[in-house]
Amino acid sequence: MVLGLKLRQLGNSVGTVIPKEALARLNAKEGDTLYLTETPDGAFRLTASDPEFAETMAIAEEGMSRYRNALRELAK
Repeated sequence: MVLGLKLRQLGNSVGTVIPKEALARLNAKEGDTLYLTETPDGAFRLTASDPEFAETMAIAEEGMSRYRNALRELAK
């Protein structure tokens, strides 16, 4: 999907309107926070999930998997 977004003056800032089709694909709604991150090739990626949080959760899941038995004992 390729969408052209027109930039508009909004007070002292510049903004754009995101079409509802794009919001549906992002699983986002009014009031949600979207994240614009730069990719290694210099492009930008717009996501509805915080990439830093996803990375942190991946590390946590790895630790929970690795120390599963110790965590089970601590939970008793």
